[in-house]
Order: sequence, then structure tokens, then C-alpha cells
Amino acid sequence: MTLRAVIFDFDGLILDTETPSYTSWQETYSGLGATLDHKLWTANIGTTGWDAAQHLEELVGHPIDQATLRAARLARHHELIASEVVRPGVLAWLDEAKALGLAVGLASSSSEPWVGPHLERLGLRERFAVLATGDRVPRRKPDPAVYRLALDTLDIDPADAIAVEDSANGIAAAKAAGLRAVAVPNAMTVELDFSRADLVLGSLTEAGIVEVAERLGF
Repeated sequence: MTLRAVIFDFDGLILDTETPSYTSWQETYSGLGATLDHKLWTANIGTTGWDAAQHLEELVGHPIDQATLRAARLARHHELIASEVVRPGVLAWLDEAKALGLAVGLASSSSEPWVGPHLERLGLRERFAVLATGDRVPRRKPDPAVYRLALDTLDIDPADAIAVEDSANGIAAAKAAGLRAVAVPNAMTVELDFSRADLVLGSLTEAGIVEVAERLGF
């Protein structure tokens, strides 16, 4: 087996931060008599640029106190996410990667101040040799910059690594960086187009690293 590294996304793959985020924004929209379109939301998962608060203001047709709204929405998001645990199969993959002597990295569009504390809470921070986060690169997914940063830091050739992602934007970023990519959709992303992924799993519990590596031709 020539596989040398596994690089994980964070939001929606390791921890379901996406359902709490959508729910908190959906509640915020509803409070102002508006509706958050699910397809619009999911199309923007895994990247940055689209602003939910600005979109809400456009929908209601008048200025809103965005600072107060964002603060209340974020507090609700944190309340919802506090009960979330590591997604199924993640720990088994991390254990297998360690047993196989593989390098393990993380590539996320989110910032380190978001990702780091969550990994600490989950007891996973030390499992990752590198955190390549969106605040460390000029462009976020679907741009490949975070993957290139992770690979450069690990000193791994992209042909020798697997990316594990839950979003279409993440898959696009990984492929653009030259990695083979495994899609593991969650409840928020399951309807997205994952045709660019090299393999789609319903959960990381469906197959381990060795089996996936064999299926991907390592």
C-alpha cells in the first residue's frame, strides 16, 4: 500500500456543526417571518462568501440590527452544538491511521479559533499533525489552498494521500489539489452532487482505511 496520509475535513465530517448551524439560522429567519432555503444553504456548505444575515436582510426588505442578530444566532448555535459528539467511524479511522503509521492532517475552510477548541473538547487535537485552516490561506474551499498547505506541512505528495470530505466544495478542493477524495455525506449534504468523488460512503463505519485504499488503487 502506497498510502501515506489521510487528511480530514472538520465541519460535518468529524463533528456535525452543520445541522446546528442551519437550525440556528432557520430559527433566526423564522423569527423575522422569512424562510431559509435548504438548497441555498447546502450549496454553500464547505466554503465561505455567502452571508446568511445579509441574505435575510434582503428577504425582509429592511435593515436589521445585524450585530445583535448574529450574536443571538451564534449563542443558539453553540447551545445546539454542545451536545454533538464525534461522528460515527471517525475514531476508528484515526486509530487505524495511527496503527498503520500514516500521517494525519486536517483541512478546513473554518478558522483555527473555531476548529481548535472543538477538537480540544472532543479530545482529538493531538491526533492531527497539522491543522490547515481557512484563516491560514488566501482562498478557501473549493480552492485547493488548505489541502496544499496540509500536504506541504506534512511533506506528502498528493498522489499518496486520501482526502475525506462531506461537501461538494470540499471534494472539489481536494481534487484540485491532486488527492483522491472520499465523500461521506451527512444529513445536510446528502443531496449534493458527489460525482467528482472517487468513492462515496454512507458513513466511515462502512469501510476502514485499508479497504478504502485498496478500492482507490493504493
